Amino acid sequence: MKNFQFKNPTKIIFGKDQISKLADEVPENAKVLMLYGGGSIKKNGIYDQVVAALDGIDYEEFGGITANPEYETLLEALAIVKAKNIDFLLAVGGGSVIDGAKFISSAALYEGDEPWDILSKRIRTSKGIPLGTVLTLPATGTEMNSGAVITRAETQEKLSMGGEGLFPVFSILDPSVVASVPQRQIANGLADAFTHVLEQYMTYPVGALLQDRFSESILQTLIEVAPVILDNPADYEAAASFMWSCTMALNGLIQKGVPTDWAIHMMGHELTALYGIDHARTLAILTASHYTHNLEAKKEKLAQYATRVWGITEGTTEEKAKAGIEKTTEFFQSLGIKTKLSDYTSESEGTAAKVADRLAARGMTKLGEKGIVSPADVEQIVEMSY
Repeated sequence: MKNFQFKNPTKIIFGKDQISKLADEVPENAKVLMLYGGGSIKKNGIYDQVVAALDGIDYEEFGGITANPEYETLLEALAIVKAKNIDFLLAVGGGSVIDGAKFISSAALYEGDEPWDILSKRIRTSKGIPLGTVLTLPATGTEMNSGAVITRAETQEKLSMGGEGLFPVFSILDPSVVASVPQRQIANGLADAFTHVLEQYMTYPVGALLQDRFSESILQTLIEVAPVILDNPADYEAAASFMWSCTMALNGLIQKGVPTDWAIHMMGHELTALYGIDHARTLAILTASHYTHNLEAKKEKLAQYATRVWGITEGTTEEKAKAGIEKTTEFFQSLGIKTKLSDYTSESEGTAAKVADRLAARGMTKLGEKGIVSPADVEQIVEMSY
């Protein structure tokens, strides 16, 4: 196992009816900006719960943060932060709203002229405006980590940012909210969390026995609850396991002491930026081709995964590894997610080269846990995904 340090300062408030505890967590005398998305929280009762909990607290509102949070929209919210002297952000939503809040948190204290530099120049955020979250859509784990991904439509870019200053102070996780989540978004959340675990697990053995078991248990839990929660989102116990699995998948714990990959995510971001494909679905598109292309480097962990997660015990290491890839594709398809790029766009001509070139232009020429995924490999992987 590799050396590591681990610190996660986010306070998790988990369970039924916990939104009512917001007032206990927002700092006294704070000037709050509540951020949310397209308005679904006003239809499912979450907005009313938050407003009731904020009674007596000085707050402003900003709605309209879209999936794949758009830079120009976030600049509008940033203007409110500066004009109203906001000193605490409250993100009420899923990963996009929370990621948007993290950008605003960082940009509000950024001293440069162009806030986009935080992303394009990969400037780490050591201090931002404090923020809390009320999670409405389990998926990304952003409610308990310090990362974010922001989109800029003008330049067709989707870039990541992070830093220790972006951990939420607290996050409220009430599994009851899952009952109102559309099935497509539940499927996306399952696929997103599943791939988050794979990116931190599907590399090569380093003797991190407990970390492997942590990862495998999250994968097994997602597999177990997927058909239940898709059939009945109001099943509280399944929703609770789903929500907590998504958080645990990317709160930093399972990546400690082990190598991590993230090539699937880097390629997937480009497909979202180019074609507007749901983030989780780009991951499902690329997973099988990435692992097949890198089978030799990953076959030991793939075989371990096939045996421990899917119960495949027959065959050689390579045969089990290939069976594990097939099982993963079948799992995504069982969620109702199509796993070929051609299912989402007819623009096959030049797409693979375009993705490779875009990553290379940003210096991403050595992807993967060993840095062996070159632009040429990226092009082949994307081609295979058709």
